[in-house]
Amino acid sequence: MRNKKIVITKASGEIVPFSSQKLINSLVRAGATKKAAAEIARQVAGKIFEGIRTRKIYEMAFSLLRGHGRHLAARYHLKGGIMELGPSGFPFEKYVGEILRHMGYDVKIGQTIQGHCVTHEVDIVAEKDEQHFLVECKFHNSQGITCDVKIPLYIHARFMDIELQWEQIPGHEKKFHQSWLVTNTRFSPDALQYGTCSGLHLISWDYPRAGSLKELVDSQGLYPITCLTSLTKNEKRILLDNRIVLSKELCDNPNALVKAGITVSRIKTILDESNLLCRKQEKINLR
Repeated sequence: MRNKKIVITKASGEIVPFSSQKLINSLVRAGATKKAAAEIARQVAGKIFEGIRTRKIYEMAFSLLRGHGRHLAARYHLKGGIMELGPSGFPFEKYVGEILRHMGYDVKIGQTIQGHCVTHEVDIVAEKDEQHFLVECKFHNSQGITCDVKIPLYIHARFMDIELQWEQIPGHEKKFHQSWLVTNTRFSPDALQYGTCSGLHLISWDYPRAGSLKELVDSQGLYPITCLTSLTKNEKRILLDNRIVLSKELCDNPNALVKAGITVSRIKTILDESNLLCRKQEKINLR
């Protein structure tokens, strides 16, 4: 395939060679057949030019993939869909909380917890059996931004202060305590090194290999409604305002679409896409 040596510009500003195979792999992960993925990559490769941004390549691939199935394009749009939630819409920590809740955790959002030295505002407190987790969520609205080492340093210090206080509560000394840090982008190498060394459980877009944010969403079918190609931006906002964040919730409660003012003629299209999108894949073990 031509254009093998053309360089492209990533969101971070890094310049890298265009790889048709990487594009094919990402399309196949979204559910496209190898034949369809290869054809889309061939068409995209025929239109790229020196220095083109990866965002433009994504938009071309997304448009072509949509022709093979809305649900495939929706799955391919997962990273962008999460970014559409945003701090001004449905907060990222609430989305992460919904993922954990659907995985069987008892979840509380936005908790104030007394530490040994000071009080702390914690994004999520999650419990399952004798496991007790403090979860901090770092949302970025640009793919080029990473979590550097200062963030896990800060999170770990807070966790140690809270854990010291927890250990004085009867029954807590026998519980498994751990702090998590979840981001929708990536960690810097130093952040990964420190987090792993200090015992933090780190989850980013693509880390760890089994249990990354992408894998957790894929394995549980817990895609945000912002992934759906059959909803308008205004309809997504109405549903989010009504605290409908997961596409799965539309599958379980189609009446939410009626309450959002969506016409009956379009509801079937939206539900067809949602039902195909939310089919669960292989389960991921977080520990």
